[in-house]
Amino acid sequence: MDTNICVFLLKDACGVKKRLDEVGRERCFVSEITLAELYFGAAYSGRKEEKMKEVDFIGRYFKVLPVRGALRAFGEVKACLQREGRLIDDFDLLIGATAVANELVMVTDNVRHLERIPGIRIENWVER
Repeated sequence: MDTNICVFLLKDACGVKKRLDEVGRERCFVSEITLAELYFGAAYSGRKEEKMKEVDFIGRYFKVLPVRGALRAFGEVKACLQREGRLIDDFDLLIGATAVANELVMVTDNVRHLERIPGIRIENWVER
């Protein structure tokens, strides 16, 4: 699950919790990079302690995938996107590469950028 999906989950917004309940927590994962982005958001917020506890919960509730297995894919895809002039944010690319390397579906509301990653499978759980 991408960072934005975790934010919607914590806010109980856009139907994400409902989709999580349908799929099952045991089938959902977050990247170490997702946690890093969530911790940054918590530290930057006006309610740091409360938000840090929420991020800690995400880190305990879901299996956290290391990025090491995705580093080669990250490098290859970034080089390809650079040559095409279609770069995306490094953290987004690393989260997406982690999903590809682990043969998982990327759950995100950031479809427009992440669909540039070759081989990625995407679902958007956000109801608008």
